[in-house]
Amino acid sequence: MDIRPDASPLIDRYSRRITYLRVSVTDRCDFRCVYCMAEEMHFLPKADILTLEELDRLSSAFITRGVRKLRITGGEPLVRRDIMTLFRRLSRHLDSSRLDELTLTTNGSQLERYAADLAALGVRRINVSIDSLDPAKFRVITRRGDLGQVMAGLKAAQRAGLAVKINTVALKDVNDDELDRLVAWCGEEGFDLTLIETMPLGEVDEDRTDHYLPLSEVRQRLAERWTLTPTDYRTGGPARYVTVKETGRRLGFITPLSHNFCESCNRVRLTCTGTLYMCLGQEDAVDLRAPLRASSTDAELHQAIDRAMWLKPKGHDFVIDRQGAKPAVARHMSVTGG
Repeated sequence: MDIRPDASPLIDRYSRRITYLRVSVTDRCDFRCVYCMAEEMHFLPKADILTLEELDRLSSAFITRGVRKLRITGGEPLVRRDIMTLFRRLSRHLDSSRLDELTLTTNGSQLERYAADLAALGVRRINVSIDSLDPAKFRVITRRGDLGQVMAGLKAAQRAGLAVKINTVALKDVNDDELDRLVAWCGEEGFDLTLIETMPLGEVDEDRTDHYLPLSEVRQRLAERWTLTPTDYRTGGPARYVTVKETGRRLGFITPLSHNFCESCNRVRLTCTGTLYMCLGQEDAVDLRAPLRASSTDAELHQAIDRAMWLKPKGHDFVIDRQGAKPAVARHMSVTGG
């Protein structure tokens, strides 16, 4: 890795400091969640995917520029062959204190196998996506997921000492009747919970407008049973948190549609092909694979990263509207990284 002598911090044209990098290591997933993917997906050829060594080199370049939090995503990151090799390489930045946190978002299907290894490599907390506690409904939402397998993975994570946050996409007429139960279950298990509005990314087999549920309505409904106390707690992501007095756990809300959270955005997303997206909800992107492979030094790579900072938009254009049939962004969430 070629470390720049100046190691200048990453600051965009709106004076936001970029300290959080999300890295998608694969677009493949063993689930086909109805709001995220079409049932018949065409995944990228393996030849187009960056090697684990290249992903490490790119991530490390960002760390030299002041990125302090690194989240591994997918698709489903734990289906990537030899993925623990990447975690092992990146953990050196935790040891050197150049990185504050190495974490991941997962569907939990492979957690039983990998939880202990992740903890041993310095991962301290993880996000697990669960949209229903009903096995049959879970199967319908994911099209092929096994809730029992995910629950076994959560137990393995608890045994390994990993802090768990559950991510749930709130879906009208699908799981909106379970959100209260999810709050209670997370309290019982010692998990934090984040609720997420559906995002208009990629063509799927259903009309998202049928299931869009504003979290303002959800919060109002939950407040009828639970005491929700606002807090200034932040994890570096877009969630805004309250504390549930009765459980002592945090409840987060990610509201890209009903409440834009872009003014404090500190993150960028790197795809498994080396494309850097400065915003989840915009198409502006910079290719980092070409400069990465053009030289064994990182001078050209850092020039491309600097260009990307200038292109980072002020905010996204997410909207769910029956008048606009197509999604706000054509690429699927699994391409950019969840």
